[in-house]
Amino acid sequence: MQPVKAPPIKEPGDTVVAKIHIWINGFFEQLPNIASAIAFLLLAYGLAKLASWGVRHLLHRRQRLDLGQLLGSIVFFGVMLLAVMIAAAIVFPSVKPGDILATLGIGSVAVGFAFKDILQNLFAGLLLLTRRPFHRGDQIVVKDYEGTVEHIESRATLIKTYDGRRVIIPNADIYTLPVTVNTAFPIRRSQLDIGIGYNDDPGRVARLIVEALGKVEGVVAEPAPDVIPVAFRDGDICVRARWWTDSLRTHVVHTRARVVQAILETCRVNGIDLPFPTQVVLLHDRTGKNEDDRAEQRLRAS
Repeated sequence: MQPVKAPPIKEPGDTVVAKIHIWINGFFEQLPNIASAIAFLLLAYGLAKLASWGVRHLLHRRQRLDLGQLLGSIVFFGVMLLAVMIAAAIVFPSVKPGDILATLGIGSVAVGFAFKDILQNLFAGLLLLTRRPFHRGDQIVVKDYEGTVEHIESRATLIKTYDGRRVIIPNADIYTLPVTVNTAFPIRRSQLDIGIGYNDDPGRVARLIVEALGKVEGVVAEPAPDVIPVAFRDGDICVRARWWTDSLRTHVVHTRARVVQAILETCRVNGIDLPFPTQVVLLHDRTGKNEDDRAEQRLRAS
């Protein structure tokens, strides 16, 4: 019998070198697949850009600028995600697209919990852009903020306040909270309460103020302005003037200023009493002998 030779003992360095050689050889074997995957990704990138531009262009022609930008971004990222999955299958033929989809399905649950607020704002923004309760240029009121809508993004709506500041409100808040759209219609109504004396005739006052409002710049003729007595108050009768103007805030504010001036001039010219609150102040003289005697103090004050 011939003696059995023991296998040679491999040094640790030999094992590492062998693995590196295997990886290098595997890399060169995969070079055609990698090149094909890169070429496919470049082609997919161009197609994604073209599809995104097509969506934006189509919706821009329909005056849906914000919706076009949002849907264009979603189309771009959707095409690129599909392209990455296909490229991964090209580089690693053993990996099937179904396995990638299954992995994404499991991961999407974790992603959904992690990015709950972001996804909620995204879907709310998509609904706002689809249903269009307001659009760019509208003047709205949300919570304590009022201003002009600048832009509706995927996460938030940007509002420029009347004093030149920008407010960023999450789309989820705008979609769930009450929103007042001041420019939803071409015109809107304003009102002003005036106090007149009890000796004045409310009917005569109403006719005079209506005539004055009809001459004010910015007050529309139809619907016509009107004035009605609404309440008895301490010291005066409350008369309410109502008129319609262009719905933009600048027109509303400046027209209101002209209305106040016209009503004041009308009341002065026609002798209409405009009472104002009065107060009686009693000064107590505490330098006398009987400082706590109110009767003596009133007598000295008179």
